[in-house]
Amino acid sequence: MDRRSFIRRAGAVGAGAAASALASPALAQESPKITWKMTSSFPKSLDTIYGGAEDIAAHVSDATNGNFTIQVYEAGEIVPGAQAADAVSAGTVDAAHTCSYYFANKDPTYAIGTALPFGLNARLTNAWFYQGNGNKLMNEFYATQGMLGLPAGNTGAQMGGWFRKEINTLDDLKGLKMRLAGLAGKVMEKIGVAPQQDIAVNDVYGALDKGTIDAVEWVGPYDDLKLGLQKIAKYYYYPGWWEGGAVVHAFFNLEKWGALPKNYQAVLTDACAFANTNMLAKYDVKNPQALKEIVKQGVTLRPFSQEIMEACFQSAGALYAELSKSNDSFKRIYEDQVAYKKDAYLWMQLSEYTFDTFMMIQQRAGKL
Repeated sequence: MDRRSFIRRAGAVGAGAAASALASPALAQESPKITWKMTSSFPKSLDTIYGGAEDIAAHVSDATNGNFTIQVYEAGEIVPGAQAADAVSAGTVDAAHTCSYYFANKDPTYAIGTALPFGLNARLTNAWFYQGNGNKLMNEFYATQGMLGLPAGNTGAQMGGWFRKEINTLDDLKGLKMRLAGLAGKVMEKIGVAPQQDIAVNDVYGALDKGTIDAVEWVGPYDDLKLGLQKIAKYYYYPGWWEGGAVVHAFFNLEKWGALPKNYQAVLTDACAFANTNMLAKYDVKNPQALKEIVKQGVTLRPFSQEIMEACFQSAGALYAELSKSNDSFKRIYEDQVAYKKDAYLWMQLSEYTFDTFMMIQQRAGKL
């Protein structure tokens, strides 16, 4: 081997060794070992909605070769479900998988993050959050609470709930004690319902069974069947006009989020987007079969009357006007969503509605 060749080879080896020595610490800095705690507002038994948190944890771990792990805890293991957001704000946990509207009593702006009565369906909700101003505006609000929020689940349009007796007129609702979440309780209160908002999901069955409440809404056929609500109340109403496309959020402590490497932030963002899509897909597959089983067990399906729907729509509008006068944050975000909604439903009545209506007629005729 001549001297020049030897020097060239030695130089290449030396450069490679130096690059390797530099790359390893750099990669280690980009992929540090991090373990977070995420509390859920849901029990493990509800695999659809609780499963959203598990989806996030699994994807984050897989994408980082196990360097970033998220330990998921069901409601009550660390804090009660109704305290999930407070735990994130305080730094008791790093993250939470919960519904924003559970905390509307602190500030009604929280309700917009999940669903407003007579708001958006699931598809339009995703469009507003991802391509409209939804994520931007809601995170400006969440930042005042020490959190960052990302959509991490959607139930789709929910059912209107379980009732012990038929509800045909507005008079049938007066004095009715009903478990409701978000601003729906305030809307129904205006037409005579006595809303009960502090009943956790694990206590829903017992409250209905004991007569503490007369009616209850949860999500839809699959989850409701798991809770056994069909054993107590035999009238199942639709639609859940208060939750046309209910978002389940992942909340992160703002300081903890800011301290993450950028690649971990990107991984976590993508994991939440998958959980958001996957949860809706699960419900769309599981709900039809569960609904068949519910009907088989003797439950009667009923639509809310036009009289009730119109009265509730008017009540919701009056509530939003009141809140907009007293809460600038609510007003700004609500008005942005309404502006989007007007154009969005103009388009959807030509596209989705017309197509879906035709296909539903074929289904009813037994042609599918």
